[in-house]
Amino acid sequence: MALRIGDKAPDFEADTTHGRLKFHDWLGDSYGILFSHPKDFTPVCTTELGYLAKLEPEFRKRNVKVIGLSVDPVGDHERWLGDIKDVTDGVVGYPMIGDHDLNVAKLYDMLPADAGDTSQGRTAATNQTVRTVYIIGPDKLIKAMLIYPMSSGRNFDEVLRLVDSIQLTATHKVATPVNWKNGEDCIIVPSLSQDDAQKLFPNGWTTLKPYLRVVPQPKA
Repeated sequence: MALRIGDKAPDFEADTTHGRLKFHDWLGDSYGILFSHPKDFTPVCTTELGYLAKLEPEFRKRNVKVIGLSVDPVGDHERWLGDIKDVTDGVVGYPMIGDHDLNVAKLYDMLPADAGDTSQGRTAATNQTVRTVYIIGPDKLIKAMLIYPMSSGRNFDEVLRLVDSIQLTATHKVATPVNWKNGEDCIIVPSLSQDDAQKLFPNGWTTLKPYLRVVPQPKA
């Protein structure tokens, strides 16, 4: 069955560039970003890994752990990291999962169950569905998924923006409007009554429609 937002993120144990880890234990009480790549030594993914290496401190500030996955052995990952630094000047400090048996890719519905049990002989084209970003909460539930084609580099600034929105809406009775950025006005959720809204937002709000009440972003 396909994974959906709200499903429990499958747990697994795997070898990584940081040693063997059990995914849920490694996450602990943090949010997590699990992002996958169809093959090591591919051009678009090389640029992505390097950029995310530079952006990782911003995720850490938000209690978000980052982990990558590529359908290749850990030894290949370690050789790839040198290329990534050469090309992007980004030093990858987050772990990269070695998924040579395709176990994690299948668990996360990136490859079909009948894809075999080895990465040997597979190409980026046969693994092209392994181009997914999962945002996972401390409760181990999937909060968001983004799926990209091989030819389009992912926008990790957008992933960071999405994390900000998810964390804000998890703790306050608000939603975030189109193109929202951290610090901008939010929307009071429609399920909140006027009386309850007045208690939570005593300074008031702007009513654009009965169902669309705009309020300054709540403070943490």
